[in-house]
Amino acid sequence: MNITIYDVAREANVSMATVSRVVNGNPNVKPATRKKVLEVIDRLGYRPNAVARGLASKKTTTVGVVIPDISSSFFAELARGIEDVATMYNYNIILSNSDQNKDKELHLLNTMLGKQVDGIVFMSGNVTEEHVEEFEKSPVPIVLAGSIEQTGKIPSVNIDYEKASFEAIQTFIDRGHKNIAYVIGPLHEPINAVKKLSGYKKALETANIPFNEDYVVEGDYTYDSGIEAAEKLLELDEKPSAILVSTDEMAVGVVHGLQDKGYLIPDDFEVISADNTRLSVMVRPQLTSVVQPLYDIGAVAMRLLTKYMNKEEVTENVVILPHRMEFRNSTKEK
Repeated sequence: MNITIYDVAREANVSMATVSRVVNGNPNVKPATRKKVLEVIDRLGYRPNAVARGLASKKTTTVGVVIPDISSSFFAELARGIEDVATMYNYNIILSNSDQNKDKELHLLNTMLGKQVDGIVFMSGNVTEEHVEEFEKSPVPIVLAGSIEQTGKIPSVNIDYEKASFEAIQTFIDRGHKNIAYVIGPLHEPINAVKKLSGYKKALETANIPFNEDYVVEGDYTYDSGIEAAEKLLELDEKPSAILVSTDEMAVGVVHGLQDKGYLIPDDFEVISADNTRLSVMVRPQLTSVVQPLYDIGAVAMRLLTKYMNKEEVTENVVILPHRMEFRNSTKEK
């Protein structure tokens, strides 16, 4: 049998309003009365009905999080930052896995809204015009985390992906490399085609190195696609001497693909990855990496969302966090 607020009030011999004040932490309750009500709540096993409370207050203290792949160490670290800040501000999380599928993303978005969430943190590699239209119709605020929306209409938290790619390629150029490959994520995603690839091309152009499209190999963020990318690069008549890889999982695949063919890292190929998740230090040699503050991206996105949900002042809706390079053993000492 479900225990209701009425049952608690009757057993404690107080009004339902008093029970509500105790449950919601209202200080205007006598200590003795609060103690009595809490004892009854504990004895009866009463659990406040979040849905009913949400209907009354028009808030559910629940936030929806749409994530492409929770098994990915990249998104898992982002989600951890979101969760910790949500807990800090007393919000519960509903986490949904979208499998990077647009139809599923839009379906989950509407499912979250149907559950009366107070706000949504949304992650996707390809935020389309259709997404933006749905976001703008949303009755609750939405913030993007680690996801590019080019118009700047939707609040978001990222790093400067173009600059990060530029600096990684410049690192190779400073070491004397001219044949530099880029194993990149799906090129239909703006974060790759517009941001990361532009940084790669600009670094080459700045150094007067011709762009060679054979050196750009598209993957799907997975370990297997990293192995396949290594195989494609090894088939070239003029092989690259340095490789930038846009995710750690693909980078591990690239390293293993090269090692399987008898090549040494970094003696034969220098490799830089671009996430700095735990994978970057679990592989041998450990990966030199662009350090994305993944936890911070998630945490700042959630904090930004709390500002919108609580009608706080927001001075900057598109937040760019700093990145840096972490040098390890997949590159030679300069």
